[in-house]
Amino acid sequence: MRVALRVLPALGCIALLLAGCGGRPEDTLLPVAAGAPGGSTVDLLVATTRAPDANPARMYTGERDQAFNFADIKMAIPPDGARTVGEVQWPSQPPNPAREFVVLKAQRLDEKQALRTFHDRLTRTSHRRVLVFVHGYNTRFGEAVFRLAQIAHDSKVDALPVLFTWPSRGRLLAYTYDRESANYSRDALEQVLQGLARDPAVREISVLAHSMGNLVTLEALRQMAIRNGAIAPKIKSVMLAAPDVDVDVFRRQIVEMGAKRPPFTLFVAQNDEALAISSRIWGGTPRIGMIDPRQEPYRTMLAQQRINVLDLTDIKSGDSLGHTKFAESPQIVQLIGTRLAAGQTLGDGHSGLGDRLAQITTGAAATVGTAAGVALSAPIAIVDGRTRDNLDEQLRDLGTHVQDTASSTGRVVGTRY
Repeated sequence: MRVALRVLPALGCIALLLAGCGGRPEDTLLPVAAGAPGGSTVDLLVATTRAPDANPARMYTGERDQAFNFADIKMAIPPDGARTVGEVQWPSQPPNPAREFVVLKAQRLDEKQALRTFHDRLTRTSHRRVLVFVHGYNTRFGEAVFRLAQIAHDSKVDALPVLFTWPSRGRLLAYTYDRESANYSRDALEQVLQGLARDPAVREISVLAHSMGNLVTLEALRQMAIRNGAIAPKIKSVMLAAPDVDVDVFRRQIVEMGAKRPPFTLFVAQNDEALAISSRIWGGTPRIGMIDPRQEPYRTMLAQQRINVLDLTDIKSGDSLGHTKFAESPQIVQLIGTRLAAGQTLGDGHSGLGDRLAQITTGAAATVGTAAGVALSAPIAIVDGRTRDNLDEQLRDLGTHVQDTASSTGRVVGTRY
């Protein structure tokens, strides 16, 4: 039964599609000479609690390091006409920059070099904004890097992208290890956010977390609020996409952050089967990413805590688990990205984007703060076409494994695939 309990949450989180069976990208970080004419580039700074990998094509492993590590990565993205918005076009061997994402630079930095690089890069911008992305479960280092590059490009967010990547082993059945690694990394993420807030070159910080990455993010923000008396005022927006976090834990974390919090935007779906499976594993308590915000006690709690909510339950998609609905609507990224590039909120009434988004989401209840739309691009960025094509086969195989294991213990695990 213990094995079954490990398989089930991994099965739920497979909907994140951060890893596929055959064709999962590996050794993607060796730089090439140049990108394609007409393409674009994204510069990423990375802070990580992962241990270094001797293979330069991987840079960092899924094991934990007691040291804090940093990297500077430059990504080339093919021309928009050669790719689909919302997908990472993974490099083949040899890479084809005309049709695939490729790395132009991948350099490890020490802390002083990282701080200097960040400060110099930010001072050359006019916006002085930073977007910190925290990935979810089952994510290799290279996958996190490529997907943040895609978020930054496809959302056209006007901010310097910073990746905080914690030690996920990138294995389907390493759910418990990943969860402990998330807890292991909360102090480090707080240090990153504290450092960004102290930098005089930084004007605004937005934080975007996905699934298990919300656990790291909420704990880091809670610690910051307790340590400083409040979350740093430069943190203007916190976006929680499909959080795999216990409802009661979430409520306590939010309360302990105090009243002086930035706007929090929560993306939920009641038909998210991945979070439903996680809920069963964790004793039946709903995950905050699957609640119905119109029902009590959630409605009152969200109103009291001033949590903005976008309910995506009614979005139709081909995802059998309902956890990657964002991936089926790349047009949302384009709509909201254009809006963010203009420095406008979703509901400011200038061009009716809020109404158009509501039409797309078909009855969703939305109260969205500044820059919340970036979160829509995150789950899209996390999905790549090759792994999505393999989802049904993976689920069938894992379902058979779970049923066999449960039968051997004389118990039936009730799970819908």
